[in-house]
Amino acid sequence: MFKNTLLGASLLVALACAPASFAVSAASAVAPPKHVEIVKRDGVYQLLVDGAPYDVKGVGLGGNAQGSLSLLTAAGGNSIRTWSANNAEAVLQDAADNGVMVALGFNTDKELHGFDYNDEAAVQAQFERLKKTVQAYKHHPNLLAWVVANEPNLLFNDDGSLKDVNPKVYQAITEMIDYIHREDPNHPVTYAFAGAPERHIKTAMRYTPNVDFISLQLYGDVANLPEIIAGLNIDKPFMVTEYGAIGHWERPTTEWGRELEEPSGVKAATFSERLHQAFDNNPTGKVIGSFAFLWGQKQERTPTWYGMINADGKPNARVDELTRYWTGQYPSNRAPRATEITLNAQQAADSVYVKPGQPLTVKVAVSDEDPLRYEWQLLKEVDVRSQGGAYEKKPDAVAIATIKEQDGELSFTAPTAEGDYRIYAYIYDGKGKVGNANFPFYVKPQP
Repeated sequence: MFKNTLLGASLLVALACAPASFAVSAASAVAPPKHVEIVKRDGVYQLLVDGAPYDVKGVGLGGNAQGSLSLLTAAGGNSIRTWSANNAEAVLQDAADNGVMVALGFNTDKELHGFDYNDEAAVQAQFERLKKTVQAYKHHPNLLAWVVANEPNLLFNDDGSLKDVNPKVYQAITEMIDYIHREDPNHPVTYAFAGAPERHIKTAMRYTPNVDFISLQLYGDVANLPEIIAGLNIDKPFMVTEYGAIGHWERPTTEWGRELEEPSGVKAATFSERLHQAFDNNPTGKVIGSFAFLWGQKQERTPTWYGMINADGKPNARVDELTRYWTGQYPSNRAPRATEITLNAQQAADSVYVKPGQPLTVKVAVSDEDPLRYEWQLLKEVDVRSQGGAYEKKPDAVAIATIKEQDGELSFTAPTAEGDYRIYAYIYDGKGKVGNANFPFYVKPQP
C-alpha cells in the first residue's frame, strides 16, 4: 500500500502468526482499524498511524513471551511482529490489552524446507490460506502491517553460498500483496529478506514492485545498515524486521565446529553498539522502524543465543539496552552481566579437549550490584542443526557430577562418554532478572 502522492507512500511493518482460528476478535468488533501509511517529505520516509507519526519500537514475539507485553511497554516498546498467524487471535487481544501494534506475519512456505513453487495446486492452496487470514484480521485496530513471507530468498548451494530461488516464489508473493491491497486499504504489506544480498533484492523487486516497504533481517551486519541501504539505491522505505545478537553463523567456532556464544553481558554491549550504528539519526532517510529478535526464548544452537527472555520468563541484559535506547535511561534494576567464562582457566576459543572423567572447573565473571544465585546445566550439543530458523530440538541434559560449588565457580568431573558438550551458567539477581554464559568442550579418550 504505497501511495505515490506528493507526500509519499503507504507502508508498515512485518509480523507473524499462522491461522488457527479465523474468528474476528472482540477488539476489532468495537473499534475501527487504524489507517497506516508511509509518506515521504523532504526526502525522508515516515510511517503514519491515523495521520500521526509512528516510531516503531519493536520486537519479534516468540517462544514463551505470550503475556509479556506489559514488560515490553515498561521498557518503552510499542510494537511486535510475528512469523505466522497461528495464534493471531490471542496475540492481537494481548496487544489490544497493552496498547501495542502488531505486524502480523504469514507463514509462506520456503523452498529451503522443500516447498515446490512449480506445484500450482500447492501454491494456490497457500494463497487461499492467506485470503482467510486477511479476511479474519484486516479490521483489527491493533494491526500495523502484513508480513507475508519471512526470508523466502534463503536457499543454499552445496558449498553453503546463497542460491537464487525460483522466480515463482516472488510471483506468488506479488499475488499476495495485490490481494491485500485490494481487500485491506488500511495496512501496508512487506516480506522479509534474509540478510541484504543485492542480487536477491534487485531480482525480487522486478517481480514485486508493489511491495510497500523492504524488510531486511540483519545481525552482525546491522551495524552497516546505512551503507547497505545506500548501496542498494532503491527508492523505497526500509524496515529491519530482525536484528539482535551476532548470528551463530557469524561467530567463530571450535575446532570441531561448534559456535562460540558471547556471555550475556558482552552480548548486550555488542548489541547496543550495533543498535546505535544502525539506527542513530537515520542518515538515509529511508528507515521507518525495526524489530529486535527475540522477545521470548528459542532453541537455536543453544537455548540462550537469541532470546531476550530466558526459558523461565526472566529478562536478560539486552532488555536493559533496549530500555535505555527507547527511553533514554536504564531501568532501576539491571540484569546480571556475565562478561567471561573459562574452563580450567582456558577460553572457549582455545577449543578445549578433556579426558573422560577428568576434573574440570568452570568460572564465570559477572558484573552486578545484587547478591547472586548461580545455577549450572550440562547439555550435549545439538544433534540436528536447523536451517532458516526452523524448529530445533533442545539437546539432552547430562547429570553433573559436582565436586565443589561456590559463587561463580563449579568443579565437576567430565562425562565419560566421548562427544561434544556445553556447560551453562545461569545467574539470578533475586529481582527477576538473569545473566548467562556457556562453554563448549569435547570429551576425547586418550589414544
